[in-house]
Amino acid sequence: MNRYLRQLLVLLAVCLTSPVLAQARTADLVLTGQMTGRDHETYRDLTFQVPAGTARLTVDFTYGGQDAHSIIDLGLRDPVRFRGWSGGSKSRILVEDSRATPGYLPGPLPAGRWALILGVPNMRKGAQAPYVARIWFDPAKSKIQEPDQGPVKAGPGWYRGDLHTHSGHSDGKCPSDKGIMVACPVFLTLQAARDKGLDFIALSDHNTASQNNSLQELAPYFDNLLILPAREITTFQGHANLFGPTGPLDFRLGSREVPDLSSLLDAAEAAGGLVSINHPGLPSGEACMGCGWTAATDWSRIPAMEVVNGGSLSTFGPEGAFSGIKVWESRLNEGFHITAIGGSDNHNAAPGAGVPTSIGVPTTVIHAQDLTPAALLAAIAQGHVFIDVWGHGQIGLEVTAQAGDARAEMGDTLTVASGRRVDIQIRVLGAPSGAKISLAGPASASLEPWAAELESPDGLKMVTLKATGVRTWLRVDVRGPDGKLLAIGNPIYFQSVQGQLDLARQPN
Repeated sequence: MNRYLRQLLVLLAVCLTSPVLAQARTADLVLTGQMTGRDHETYRDLTFQVPAGTARLTVDFTYGGQDAHSIIDLGLRDPVRFRGWSGGSKSRILVEDSRATPGYLPGPLPAGRWALILGVPNMRKGAQAPYVARIWFDPAKSKIQEPDQGPVKAGPGWYRGDLHTHSGHSDGKCPSDKGIMVACPVFLTLQAARDKGLDFIALSDHNTASQNNSLQELAPYFDNLLILPAREITTFQGHANLFGPTGPLDFRLGSREVPDLSSLLDAAEAAGGLVSINHPGLPSGEACMGCGWTAATDWSRIPAMEVVNGGSLSTFGPEGAFSGIKVWESRLNEGFHITAIGGSDNHNAAPGAGVPTSIGVPTTVIHAQDLTPAALLAAIAQGHVFIDVWGHGQIGLEVTAQAGDARAEMGDTLTVASGRRVDIQIRVLGAPSGAKISLAGPASASLEPWAAELESPDGLKMVTLKATGVRTWLRVDVRGPDGKLLAIGNPIYFQSVQGQLDLARQPN
């Protein structure tokens, strides 16, 4: 099991026991007190010390006496400046470097004396209002922040989304009311994702996390849409998406501070993130500076790869020039387990009247335990993913392999003795009439005779192979009647009972 998967599974276990990571442990500081009628129309500072190294401050404030119309407003200041005011509209506030609860300023969190500012616009004579302020201090290496409301959708399911989009926080542009191309507002990306029927969206602006402050404000409104924190690490040696962390990360690959890819990946892993190589089949040059992947890479540290990029899809198709599939398959044949994903790379969420947005084309479909950031990332690391190439929204693909009591789904490894029969079950949903199954990977050479055509749009097909005793892989794709790729599955991997001996190179 690779290091990304270990970290993300631990994180997922935490998330499944608590909807909010900051509340997965006891508060670091608890401030208590009471307001009375004498505090009517007055202010009170609750001072506290923020330790050095704090990157995220979370406050949960509750009070009593509302039945007597007691009201306590809330604000915050740090040792240097006023950080914001939410009055009586919010009981929970979060402040970190790149985002903050609406009404509060993001930015560095200086160590020293902070204060919660309590204002009392109304407190009747003789009334009492006890209060409790619970405060958490999270360090720079703290992990992914989960939505305050818990899972957007609870329970296992196939969740559909777009893992690569841009807004005006980098180079996303769209037409204004006057038809002038301007920096595209964040809300248009979320609106387009919602209208497309997606379950999640990643806004991956280039080398910045500033979009997360806008997303913090918009998330409660788009509460059927999971927002996966992301950024595109854009370097001279290639582009990669970092999913999960919202804090700063130095992207300057080749500089003194980030001399090689290993040091960049160290920082990404320490922040609890997952890295995916973007559009690896693109060339690099003046037409697309740094777009192709040229960095010296330890592929055992790369959990995912964008094999279908919407920027080239409409012109060249998923298997044409600049496709990432061949790059990905080469790594699979070398023994690395890398999950294929897709992303629209959309830069214009509102292209104009009558022109559909490209958001969700392609769509990445993830089999996750919940619709939360941690559950999605854990499922990507496990390879429980397929790509709906054209974002049709209805197509489904489920693949399982079974040998005796041993069972595996896409992304899993099935350990099976040489010569043993393996049954592959392929379930396709929502395919057009005349659709076909295609199989890829070295293991396809050991298949018994089978028919590729689906008998119905919602078809079930059984395929059988004999294990060869060699570490190998098999992938299931869905093609239209014209042969065009509709869905790309992730491999099921096979190893013998003596799996450690099959290849000198050990993946992950």
